[in-house]
Amino acid sequence: MATLPRDLVPYRWIAPLLALGAVVLVPWTLVLAYRLPARHTAQHWDVAWVGFDIALAGALAATGWAVARRSEWAPAAAAIAATLLICDAWFDNVLANTREEHIEAAVEAVLIEIPLALFCVWLALHCEQTVDAVLDAVRRRRR
Repeated sequence: MATLPRDLVPYRWIAPLLALGAVVLVPWTLVLAYRLPARHTAQHWDVAWVGFDIALAGALAATGWAVARRSEWAPAAAAIAATLLICDAWFDNVLANTREEHIEAAVEAVLIEIPLALFCVWLALHCEQTVDAVLDAVRRRRR
């Protein structure tokens, strides 16, 4: 696995900077909770969702390609795909308007998005073993 060059960022500052970011995000989130309206109409709603789904498809394709190519960035691709799937499930459910939209979003989340996200997390954690198993299966099939 590739690592950051030591001279890029002193390692002792990485964890405190991330912790500071998390701490600063808490009051900002409270400000947003107070200031943002409960209702908002957005232009280009369709473009936002289509763009997001294109990014999600790209992340899933990149994950499959990286696994097939035994790329060292396959775990990162799987983690990105998992994150986008969870975001998709969250926003589909939170932004649903009608009863039918709520049911559709919940079914998609439970049957597709969350299981696929969990699989991607598992894949990110066990990518090397998965690639080896796939390659073994391909070799057996060719015999």
